[in-house]
Amino acid sequence: MKKIYKTVKMIDMSDWDKLVSDTYKKPYCFQQQDGCKPRGIHTIIIPEEFYEKEKYEEEMNDSVPEVINNEEEMGVKFKVWLDRDPDAPLNPSDEELKKCPYYWGKSEQDEKEWKKDKSNINFFWIRNFYPNIQAVANDLYKKGLIEAGEYIINIDW
Repeated sequence: MKKIYKTVKMIDMSDWDKLVSDTYKKPYCFQQQDGCKPRGIHTIIIPEEFYEKEKYEEEMNDSVPEVINNEEEMGVKFKVWLDRDPDAPLNPSDEELKKCPYYWGKSEQDEKEWKKDKSNINFFWIRNFYPNIQAVANDLYKKGLIEAGEYIINIDW
């Protein structure tokens, strides 16, 4: 019988998210990235032999507007993600805040509370403030937390 398949390792999305969140102590949800991923699989090779840090980092932003669901600018450089305190309040400009579909404030006090609200901060992190998955995967490999190989991340919610 001819072998027409290959063996890959499957990671459930929730297990991947937990590994990343627990390792870096930051909010993380792979499915919510890039405008929310549909059900399916995402293939990743760890470590990426042809990984060019500069290439992946060029695709990511130095910063993004500090609002939830800004689909024009999502994703940040790995170091930027690592350096930010996950409890830091959001600090959008007045213009950015006006465009945010998740802003519920009516007064200056509402605005202050919204910027410090933990659920808003977490939502910002998982929807807009995340690193390139290959940068994360290679770093987890360097830390000895994941084996080398070809993986599929099963995205189901």
